[in-house]
Amino acid sequence: MFYTRIPCGKNLAFSNEYMNKSSRYFPLIGWIVGGFSYVLLYCSLFVFSTEIAVIISMIAGILLTGAFHEDGFADVCDGFGGGWNKQKILEIMKDSRIGAYGVIGLVLLMLMKFFLLENIISVELSFIEVLLIFVSAHSISRLAAISIVFTDNYVREDKESKSKPIAQNFTWKEVFGSFFFGLLPLIFLSLYQFQFVIVLIPIIIVRFLMAAYFKKWISGYTGDCLGATQQLCEIVFYLSVIAIWKFI
Repeated sequence: MFYTRIPCGKNLAFSNEYMNKSSRYFPLIGWIVGGFSYVLLYCSLFVFSTEIAVIISMIAGILLTGAFHEDGFADVCDGFGGGWNKQKILEIMKDSRIGAYGVIGLVLLMLMKFFLLENIISVELSFIEVLLIFVSAHSISRLAAISIVFTDNYVREDKESKSKPIAQNFTWKEVFGSFFFGLLPLIFLSLYQFQFVIVLIPIIIVRFLMAAYFKKWISGYTGDCLGATQQLCEIVFYLSVIAIWKFI
């Protein structure tokens, strides 16, 4: 209901219990988004050029999630770029308007993602291998984001807000489920290309650096911080895959 724009049952009511339990399936959403994006890209290649196919794939992913994470990334760029203390950063991130930092950040993010995806599909890999790369990128980046919930504090005062709801409580089931759905696609990918498991190293480093950065400036995280983490870790995943393919 909140992680994608896929229609849900109208009689499904919101509750904090459902919200908390849903965190275990956040990386599973990556399977859906990554898989759909690549299948659409693959089909588009039969009709259009590589560049157009990549753009269609990117649009599909954005429409499927409602630009949920891109919006968070832009808010973080604005908040941490224009704020000088915790209160101001949180105030800017809550503003629905987008500023110069957010625009510049989104433009560079989309450009980077476009060229990275174009490079990845130009490599001679099978359909299944590239599909697993897409799915792994989305599932692991979401795992990196949701893992911050397990280790850090939510800093918004309006914890009951439904605009960008955040799981507040979790059990071992949520932790196990997140890691299971987050890592499984990469495990299958490593069966084809074992060296790709190395992508976990830069992802882990970036995840902890971002969590430390958020903690330093706002003493924790917000929903926007999770969205920014997901987007950046997805980019780092693609960069790592290309680097590994080239040098290892």
